[in-house]
Amino acid sequence: MSHPVRVLRHVWIPMRDGVRLSARIWLPADTDEPQPAVMEYIPYRKNDGTAPRDLTLHAAFAAAGYAALRVDNRGSGDSEGIMLDEYHPTEQDDALQILQWLAAQPWCDGNVAMIGKSWGGFNGLQVAALTPPQLKCIVTVCSTDDRYADDVHYLGGSLVASEALPWASTMLCYNARPPDPDAVGPGWREEWFRRMAETPPYIGTWLAHQRRDAYWRHGSVIEDPSGIKAAVLAVGGWADPYRGAVFRLLDELTPLGTPVKGLIGPWAHTYPHQAVPGPAMDFIGECLKWFDRFLRENAHQDEELPALRAWMPNPAPLGSDADERPGRWVVEPTWPPENAERHGFHTCRLIGRHLHLHEPTTGSLTATGDEAVLRSSLAIGSAAGNVLQFGDTAGRPGDQAADDGRSHTFTSCPLPEQLEILGRASVELLIDADQPTAQLAIRLCELTPDGTSRLVTTGALNLTHRDSHEHPAALEPGKPYRVTIPLFATGHAFGMGNRIRLTVSASFWPWLWPSPTQTAVTIHPEGGTLHLPIRTPDPALDGPATAPPRPDPPSPFDVVDVPATRTITWDPVTHTQTIEMTFSDGTTTDHTDGLTRTETELNRFHLTEGDPHSAAVECERTDTISRGEWETEVRTFSRMTCTEAEFLVVDRLVAYEGGVEVFTKSWTTSVPRDLV
Repeated sequence: MSHPVRVLRHVWIPMRDGVRLSARIWLPADTDEPQPAVMEYIPYRKNDGTAPRDLTLHAAFAAAGYAALRVDNRGSGDSEGIMLDEYHPTEQDDALQILQWLAAQPWCDGNVAMIGKSWGGFNGLQVAALTPPQLKCIVTVCSTDDRYADDVHYLGGSLVASEALPWASTMLCYNARPPDPDAVGPGWREEWFRRMAETPPYIGTWLAHQRRDAYWRHGSVIEDPSGIKAAVLAVGGWADPYRGAVFRLLDELTPLGTPVKGLIGPWAHTYPHQAVPGPAMDFIGECLKWFDRFLRENAHQDEELPALRAWMPNPAPLGSDADERPGRWVVEPTWPPENAERHGFHTCRLIGRHLHLHEPTTGSLTATGDEAVLRSSLAIGSAAGNVLQFGDTAGRPGDQAADDGRSHTFTSCPLPEQLEILGRASVELLIDADQPTAQLAIRLCELTPDGTSRLVTTGALNLTHRDSHEHPAALEPGKPYRVTIPLFATGHAFGMGNRIRLTVSASFWPWLWPSPTQTAVTIHPEGGTLHLPIRTPDPALDGPATAPPRPDPPSPFDVVDVPATRTITWDPVTHTQTIEMTFSDGTTTDHTDGLTRTETELNRFHLTEGDPHSAAVECERTDTISRGEWETEVRTFSRMTCTEAEFLVVDRLVAYEGGVEVFTKSWTTSVPRDLV
């Protein structure tokens, strides 16, 4: 049954400290009976930032008989207050108060679900871990249970150069945007100036915590998942860096008896009904099945979902699957899988430059051959695309062959048949370094007969974090260490006749900030292994095809998209590489009230070969919001550099009203490097 929908465009939710949060609510219009509610709680502005996307979700939920709620976090959009940081304790306390408020509304029956992608997926897990009685289930998309090991700040203990400052710069701009005068009234300008004056740049806080300390443990539900009683539908994509959390949540919650299911498609950092690369799916229908099961006392949805559904891509020429990845759905009815023989880690020996498959998984793996000394070019890594991908071509990885040629590689013989992997791979190496700090980057690739190298998955390790992210320790130069480097979880089918290639480098720019000094890392031949999560195909466990996305509801929004760009230049005189990327949400106009927003982002990454202190990241952001004669614009500029001993950041915020500069503020941050 489809219900007509009425929309409450702006509703205040009071907090105990007097701050009011702003919400947009969609309700079934043909009933006064209380209904279960679905809540999304993010800082991206309900009026203009995510409004077109919100409509595709929440209007559909209301049409299916649910109350749907989209709340702006404190200090964002029309909500009052200041957003002090990502996932601040105040954010979670506010969420608990929102749930209490929801349960008291006459149109809500007291049963609530949370849904969210990225930020909203994070806080859905975090709130669930607090065990609020109103929260019966969550849908967490492209999120993580571990804020240090699995986010855009640190990777394997190394600073993520391509994401940390760019994301902090984006949030500085986002947090400085004004509330809407039509929603909040004449006090909008005072609230805007307060935001700009009091909002901190987050990058200084993130750099102040280079180890996995209490700051990162807060909000990481992996610390104690036992509080999660609400049913969890964990969703990821093979082109999204957060995909490993789906497997970990299955591992963590299944033994606790918490209902948990996993779904991983070919997608990037997107909702699956808007997925790129495709195929997209009827994600709205998936959510409604989940909500019917856990929000309605007499659920009519009795279908038992398998523990894990995952897209297994078919082999395809690089670039031919940019829009849609050919493949099939595979399922695991239970977790962990019952058939251990069909699921196992195959250990592959690494000898010289060869990778030998199908070695025994037990016993000695002593290898003979020459050691490899990595004095890696600092500029290795530009072909890997972005850590955080949104589906645009500019952010995707390209042919890895050139970077393979500058790395140490282990390559298998041609495969006699197709080989499928599903899960988390890892690499063990015996290494030493000539400096106290060093890092390694791993790429697992598929090599085709024409020499094309497709990136399958990656991993990295700051070698001072070899034993612990909490308690790193400097390397003793010349001393051998056995290290394990986990790779991002993946699902992939290597084609018959193709080769598996593993590459190792001591740099990976701009993913990883360079080590403080140029380092030579020696890979010893003894015991090098690649552990692959091989899955033997079973036609009985091929999943059914999913339904295509539902048509979007009629929309008052006009969206003018702007394609992302990526250019890489090399100066042969100065030996300097510059990577420049532009992104944009384009221009969105709400024809209901004339509200218009235009947003642009630019990131630049500079590096001079042979000089790790030349690394620099520059970010520019512009966000214009207007309606008729009212027009505001916020611009931010951020620049991060380093010395051997410290990181240096400069941030600047400038705001305009009616084309006239009305506010400016600058920050300078210096943070000592802590074995990073």
